[in-house]
Amino acid sequence: MPRLYGFDDASRRRLRDDEVDPLRQMVSRALKGQSNADIAVWANGEGYRGTLGGEWKDASVGRLFRNPAIAGLRYDDDGELVDAGHPGAITREEFTALLERESSRKPAEPAPPYDYLLVDGGCTCGKCTWPLQGARTNAGTPGYRCRPKDKDGRGGCGEVRMDAELLENYVGEHVVAELLKPGVRKQLLKAQAAVRAQVEKMKSIIEDLEGRRTEAATLYGQRQISSDAFVTADREITANLKDTRSRLRYAEQMANFSLGDAKDLVRWWNTAPSASKRAIARLFLEKIEVFPASARGVRTVEPGRVVLHWRKLRDLSGSL
Repeated sequence: MPRLYGFDDASRRRLRDDEVDPLRQMVSRALKGQSNADIAVWANGEGYRGTLGGEWKDASVGRLFRNPAIAGLRYDDDGELVDAGHPGAITREEFTALLERESSRKPAEPAPPYDYLLVDGGCTCGKCTWPLQGARTNAGTPGYRCRPKDKDGRGGCGEVRMDAELLENYVGEHVVAELLKPGVRKQLLKAQAAVRAQVEKMKSIIEDLEGRRTEAATLYGQRQISSDAFVTADREITANLKDTRSRLRYAEQMANFSLGDAKDLVRWWNTAPSASKRAIARLFLEKIEVFPASARGVRTVEPGRVVLHWRKLRDLSGSL
């Protein structure tokens, strides 16, 4: 996964000397009243770049300032700031001042919607198989969680939570690595052809279901079937339509995305629309299982915590 600016490694155990001073200068400018946009302009003008080589922007500066790791801190499950067990580039007091600056800068603005990459069955709980859903933590950070059972018994075990960026970057790295394998792109084109055939088949199924629903409504209107029979038929047809339309949506994404000339797959993944990344992840991965961390507060992908189940592209037809 991409490391955090100011740190030498993804586990954040060591500070990166050539980034600590620029980070501290950015924070100082923020606390003196400069906007994130102005700080981005200054940092780019000085030749500083993000960890993936991109220029700084208003949003990326803001994300950096909101990350407690830059002060050697983390949020616990209750949303409280606690020591993260690794060094920080700035002080706790400076980070608290950044948070106060953020709240005063946007006093009533809600967190923007997060475009989760792996929802709608894209990943499941490794303990109970319940599909993980997107959910922000108390600190507002996007994440995935297994929803605990509600009073009606719907839900999972509630024991799995994972930071969205951490999980999505892990999956992205492995998908890109798969794309770099010899011959995979040729297999991918063949798989897309199979998916396109499935798209047409599903469109035909949807058309047939819609016709059956219209026919049932007509029969009910002519009093040829009872109300109970109509409700039962309509409920079944509606459920089938919902399921087929959902599968069609993903199939169309799989069938239509393009990798271009693939000169730089990493850059493509980092800049591609979410729909394209979601499609290619679903095309390559049959299932993603996420298991609990070994302890509360773990912010790394420990061995065995995320299990990727790969599709065989040559056997894709009929798998959606």
